[in-house]
Amino acid sequence: MTLALSAIICTHNPREEVFAETLAALRAQDLAPGLWELIVVDNASGVPLAGRLDVAGFGAARIVREERLGLTHARIRGFREARGETLVYIDDDNVLDAGYLRLALDALRGDPRLGAVGGRSIPRYEVPPPAWFAGLGIDLACRDLGDRPLFADWTGLAPAERTYPVCAPIGAGMAIRRDAYGAYLEAAGADPVRTALGRRGSDLASGEDNDMILSLLGAGWTVAYLPQLRLEHLIPAGRLRPDYLARYAYSSNRTWVQVLNVHGMRPWPPAAPWSTGLRKARAWLACRAWRGQADRIRWRSACGLIDGRALLEPRA
Repeated sequence: MTLALSAIICTHNPREEVFAETLAALRAQDLAPGLWELIVVDNASGVPLAGRLDVAGFGAARIVREERLGLTHARIRGFREARGETLVYIDDDNVLDAGYLRLALDALRGDPRLGAVGGRSIPRYEVPPPAWFAGLGIDLACRDLGDRPLFADWTGLAPAERTYPVCAPIGAGMAIRRDAYGAYLEAAGADPVRTALGRRGSDLASGEDNDMILSLLGAGWTVAYLPQLRLEHLIPAGRLRPDYLARYAYSSNRTWVQVLNVHGMRPWPPAAPWSTGLRKARAWLACRAWRGQADRIRWRSACGLIDGRALLEPRA
């Protein structure tokens, strides 16, 4: 039976107390129970979630196991399991406002051009961030672009004019039309480079959301930021540690170069692999990485770009 919406949570070894809050927020949604389902994709958790995760209180809910580790594999499994015409991907540390699913469904039903939408992702920190964190420009899947809806598409743009839109939905709370996701999956599902772009356990690669959005834009869909869609993103203390932020900055930039290259976009020229050591040494000096935690994290960000560029093949 086809449903209006499938809410899909992809999770790997979730924190139980946080995940419980995510599920509680979904139980409180004001979308009629008969219109939607919940699918929890257990992505190779060390202890399987089936039999120990409480998904009672939903009109329809089930847990499925995906043994291939990686967020992209988990999302693809969720798509294949889903019966909804609209898919809403939710992280296991997201707390959605009560109207989130209804408003996302209304938005996609109301505009057939929209392929994917997202909204505000407001951080709720377990501990206060260090004073230097705000200056890093690292969003940790949080953002608030204000009170006005923002839309983007590539209609009429030549390839050289195309850029990644600021208002593109992020993965946390992304609502995507089934047909639009299917078009992305047809292009990326069998490509090992693209399926490896997502988070895999402790690997902080994070380009799968960007790949999805670029695929939709290239296929003629519009994407949007809708401020009425609001969730809280629970940020544990560990994600504010300097070592985590350095790894995050490095991996994000390395995969950013890769995903842009997949779509024919090269803001930076390739870097010869033999030159990366010298480039990183220069970046160390330019970032003054010896001065403190924030400067070292900026240097690791630069290293990610350098290593990403070293993976690019020279154009003929």
